[in-house]
Amino acid sequence: MKPLYWTRIQIKDSRDDQMSTIWESLDEPSIQDAEEFEELFSKATMKEVKKPLSDTYQKTNKTKKIVKLLDGKRSQTVGILISSLHLEMKDIQQAVLNLDNSIVDLETLQALYDNRAQAEELAKIRKYYEKSKEEEIKLLDKPEQFLYELSQIPNFPERTHCIIFQSVFMEGICTIRRKVGNVLHLSKSLTDQQNVKIVLGLVLAFGNHMNGGNRTRGQADGFGLEILPKLKDVKSRDNQISLVDFVASYYLHHFDKDAGTDKSVYPLPEPQELLRASQVKFEDLRKDLRKLKKDLEACEKEIKLVCQKSSEQELQPFKEKMEAFIQDAKNDTTVEEAHLEESQKSFEDTISFFGVKPKPGEKEITPNYIFMLWFEFCTDFKNTWKRESKNISKER
Repeated sequence: MKPLYWTRIQIKDSRDDQMSTIWESLDEPSIQDAEEFEELFSKATMKEVKKPLSDTYQKTNKTKKIVKLLDGKRSQTVGILISSLHLEMKDIQQAVLNLDNSIVDLETLQALYDNRAQAEELAKIRKYYEKSKEEEIKLLDKPEQFLYELSQIPNFPERTHCIIFQSVFMEGICTIRRKVGNVLHLSKSLTDQQNVKIVLGLVLAFGNHMNGGNRTRGQADGFGLEILPKLKDVKSRDNQISLVDFVASYYLHHFDKDAGTDKSVYPLPEPQELLRASQVKFEDLRKDLRKLKKDLEACEKEIKLVCQKSSEQELQPFKEKMEAFIQDAKNDTTVEEAHLEESQKSFEDTISFFGVKPKPGEKEITPNYIFMLWFEFCTDFKNTWKRESKNISKER
């Protein structure tokens, strides 16, 4: 049982004739269902601590010379790996044959794959095993024994590579999906959200008022987005506020009926989303998708090879799980290719919507150019919006 570290009171030691205590008349009940109590409050059983994998290889007699087949640096690298693995070879085999990462995680599988015996090394080690007696095999150094046992796992390189690629693919396709989705979401937000139009309308109205009867700048119906980040530099006469401060404050007082309350909603895209979208390059995403598809084809060939070489007992669950993964992965790449085209089309529609033209000497307008303009403006606007919202809240 777990100990209870209390301070013991004994009546015969603490009795005071002038004052009785609760302990003198308190009955101690017998415990019902003691087994349940013991189960709940028993000490936790110690989890089996496995020895480093290196300790499972028989220690060689010091008087006999250890046989080394690997060069010094390679032997040291493999030795460090097996000393760090608190596993048994059967755990590794279980993970590889059953695609089970609960005991051997993907990082460990990657290390095992990277350090597996190469063809020339394996040929030497196998030759030694074939011509040597049992006592001579025991003299073989630990790294060589380890690499040999690893090679005995059926189709270890191909199976492990497929398991690792499955994780790499999922991570890669999720990254593409997130980036493409972010650009698509922001493109639609900038063109469709009513609040964005209201804010731009305010900028246009105040800008036209400031430009008055100017022949080249006055009576504008729109404006180039490159002015947005510069609004913070347009200061009031007393230099106390900027034009972006005034626009944000005016929006809150005249267009946001919930201003100063929890229901008030920031009217523009979030600056951090715009910053992430500004880093997207459509051509890079296409390259990433092409590489994933190419690697997926190579993985599919490896899966077929494993299935051809595997015995009936070793075929499942590898065949079933990997074939399902390949089918899902093919569907994912098809969906993301279409998603990417939709996202780029939506971005181009956004450019047209705001009448943006490429910079002199440039052929196209990039997400970096558009979204950075909006990022700077939205950051300035949000700072004022938050500050003014607090002021309105206090007034309320």
